[in-house]
Amino acid sequence: MPLSQLIILALIQGITEFLPISSSGHLILLPGLTGMEDQGQVIDVAVHVGTLFAVVLYFWSDVREGLAGIPRMLTGKIDTPGSKLAFLLAVATVPVILVGLILNVTGLSDMLRSIAVIGWTMLIFGIVLWWADQKGPEVKTETDWNLKDAIKLGLWQAVALIPGTSRSGITITGARQLGYKRHDATKISMLMSIPTIFASGVLLGAEVIGTADAQAAKDGAIAAGFAFVSALLALTLMMRLLRSVSFTPYVIYRVILGAVLLVIAYS
Repeated sequence: MPLSQLIILALIQGITEFLPISSSGHLILLPGLTGMEDQGQVIDVAVHVGTLFAVVLYFWSDVREGLAGIPRMLTGKIDTPGSKLAFLLAVATVPVILVGLILNVTGLSDMLRSIAVIGWTMLIFGIVLWWADQKGPEVKTETDWNLKDAIKLGLWQAVALIPGTSRSGITITGARQLGYKRHDATKISMLMSIPTIFASGVLLGAEVIGTADAQAAKDGAIAAGFAFVSALLALTLMMRLLRSVSFTPYVIYRVILGAVLLVIAYS
């Protein structure tokens, strides 16, 4: 695959994975609108690994605490911040794994990969994000995250399997609707992405084991590296901006892109 395409794919994945504008939707649109060859699952796995390392590095103190709490969680002791975080993240990840397996087995995941679907989800869930961000109270912080909210956000996250929805966008929407402050809602969403991206990477990786040659591995390493850098920069910038800026700029982008895609799909 040409180096230029690898870099474009990695930058798109890295930048859009954590912004509420849908990375999967943009990756599907790239070959569909430009005529470029489909990147294939090896590159999909690679760019996901790159973004996974980025979010783990950015939230390393929380990740380390959660990892340290796993042994206590597995023994049923949810009595430390680390074990609580590990437990809530596990609970929030179950719905997306179950729904993802159903979509893969039934073939519905491929049926949803269309410009029309992405156009509608960009538009609709962009407006929903704006509504939740404007109307949602800001009364909760990350320390208020509990089992009930983890279940609700897990269900919201499962909706993101529809291309164009945006995993980060829909979970931030759910968190803002539940009353979490913007920065805290985003942090919870980002932490939720870690087991989700990991599970997705394992699933895709299992499908490509034994099929990737040396060149594919090299392409994957390049894509992962660029995805890591772009994701880390995008995540850092967004978390800083959220202290003074709402999600409205992302909503405007989603609405405009969604409208354009609908015109293309139905023309």
